[in-house]
Amino acid sequence: MSLVTNAPTAALAPTPDIAAAPDGWRGLVADWSSDREAFRVSWGKAMMWIFLLSDTFVFSCFLTGYMAVRGATTVPWPNPSEVFSLHVAGADVPLLLIALMTFVLITSSGTMAMAVNFAYRRDRVNAVTLMLLTGALGEVFVGMQAFEWTKLILEEGVRPWGNPMGAAQFGSTFFMITGFHGLHVTIGVIYLFTVAFKLWRGDYEKSGNYQIVEIAGLYWHFVDLVWVFIFALFYLW
Repeated sequence: MSLVTNAPTAALAPTPDIAAAPDGWRGLVADWSSDREAFRVSWGKAMMWIFLLSDTFVFSCFLTGYMAVRGATTVPWPNPSEVFSLHVAGADVPLLLIALMTFVLITSSGTMAMAVNFAYRRDRVNAVTLMLLTGALGEVFVGMQAFEWTKLILEEGVRPWGNPMGAAQFGSTFFMITGFHGLHVTIGVIYLFTVAFKLWRGDYEKSGNYQIVEIAGLYWHFVDLVWVFIFALFYLW
């Protein structure tokens, strides 16, 4: 009598999931899709976070370079309280314009947060109104920045290659960093107006997904946060 039994062969066979796992590009897409489901993050929000992370590196390099240049120069750095003062009622008020610019941008961050809240409540009217208000505040900020540049160039004689008030590197670092930030604000305003128009038209009502408003809000809050660092390092240091 034989004591050998037939072992079940089903345990040695590949599972249906492993056998059906695609290879190549389809496998890559399937892996990324499974990650999206695992972390419950939409593609749009994930890509915006990745973009903001890369932009953080760019601004960090700019600000680090500015601090290195300012620390290494032997020529006195211009006094921000004098350079960025406004002549009001017969007196020079230091950093008045910069304080207004900061107030406007921080206020726009609050209106953007309210717009996201109303969008998730399916309140299109208030969401669109607050997004348009946020974009309008962004336009005011860019307008004040243009006035600041005009004053520095025409009245103070500041140039990217030099200025009459101190270290020549002041002009190059200032125009590069504030100009790059102003470009981000301008792009953000266009982005907000575009999303607000599509929201008002009812494009997102059909799909029932208003997450695009939150994604636009992520970008706008990032722009506001970067300005806090620029304000501290350029105008207060």
